[in-house]
Amino acid sequence: MLSVLEVFRVGIGPSSSHTVGPMRIARRFMHSVARSPDAAAGQSLKVILRGSLAFTGEGHATPRAVTLGLLGYDPETIDLDCADQAVKMLSESKRLQLNASVQIEFDPLRDIVMDFDRPADLHPNEMECCTLNADGQTLVSKTYYSTGGGFIASKAQLMRPVERDFVSAGGTVPFEFGSAAELLQHCEREALNIHEIILANEDAKRPRHETKASLAEIMAVMMNCIDRGLETEGTLPGALEVTRRAPNLWGKLCAQPQANEKEQLFDWLNTYAMAVNEENAAGGKVVTAPTNGAAGIIPAVLRHYCAESSKSEQDVETFLLTAGGIGLLYKQRASISGAEMGCQGEVGVACSMAAGGLAAVWGGTPQQIAQAAEIGMEHNLGVTCDPVGGLVQIPCIERNALGAVKAVNAARLALHSTGPMKVTLDQVIETMRQTGLDMSSKYKETSQGGLAVNVVEC
Repeated sequence: MLSVLEVFRVGIGPSSSHTVGPMRIARRFMHSVARSPDAAAGQSLKVILRGSLAFTGEGHATPRAVTLGLLGYDPETIDLDCADQAVKMLSESKRLQLNASVQIEFDPLRDIVMDFDRPADLHPNEMECCTLNADGQTLVSKTYYSTGGGFIASKAQLMRPVERDFVSAGGTVPFEFGSAAELLQHCEREALNIHEIILANEDAKRPRHETKASLAEIMAVMMNCIDRGLETEGTLPGALEVTRRAPNLWGKLCAQPQANEKEQLFDWLNTYAMAVNEENAAGGKVVTAPTNGAAGIIPAVLRHYCAESSKSEQDVETFLLTAGGIGLLYKQRASISGAEMGCQGEVGVACSMAAGGLAAVWGGTPQQIAQAAEIGMEHNLGVTCDPVGGLVQIPCIERNALGAVKAVNAARLALHSTGPMKVTLDQVIETMRQTGLDMSSKYKETSQGGLAVNVVEC
């Protein structure tokens, strides 16, 4: 069973599926090839991107991410200044250090291939990595998939039949659940709230103090990302030349400290969410929540409602554990990949998670929390992923701002409810999954439809 610490990953922008995932894949491939008996015979290396990775790879900085992964960099620990220098040296030498004794030819401009003709197989984000000998014959070839939120899988893993397995690395999970209904049953039987159930399951994976420390680090990275976004002015990279708006909005808010807080609620949430996603678009350090393209919603709600409360540490833990538990349901029962589900699987899921997390902080019952999460998704069903120019900028940045506002309203509506849900969280997750399957590929992170074809790029 997955962990909430896998839902919230520290990485770099602009995309968890197109940047973080490919970097992790490339790094894994290099490690496996370095141990291969054919390592010494390898003369060159090639990476082939298919599906959404090909169609929007350039705009999502996928070639650079692949290069960084081949150089051994990890998204969670990368030093961007050192990484930039390493990429520059590789572009000059065109040679990778495979292991202590073997170098292999690799020119990013030549050897990262966008395959627009052959469709992706098991998942829209397909990446094939191979080494070749001096005659151009393939020695080692492996196919991987970036499945959203920084998660990756080999072809063999995706082809494996799905089985419910609740055994963690540290032992058996005490509260097995594969649906929201089962999660709510645990809450009722044990007289516990959702965050307490999730924390008990995390205890089976690692000592509790480590989980709490990791949650605190996730919060710190989120808040630092907001701070950088509020302070950094200028234009985002890419042909759209989008101007950062968060610093200007922040300046206006700070200049009116006595303004009506209720009237300014949208402004605060908009500013925080946009600050994160402008940082993400610039390739900065963010937390997938649950993806990079939707990374601004949860931090915005956390900042406004939890960061400065009198019991902020407990509120943050309650929020993240609850939101993370909801994210696990989407990951395991549907998908959080924009290339599979459209933006309903990114901003929609983030909105649902934030709504549930905030309802928990506000003292909601498990049923009210599940209802908040359901409302958050119900009104994001069918949202497409159609990034203009293949960049995670338009409509992505504003869509996060709107998602944060919608999450708060969903939580409020749920806490005002007096009866049982007419639509359950499980039903809305299944509806999202079916909608994603029915959605044309034009609207699933390929930039072949919607705004991406109706807006002039530059």
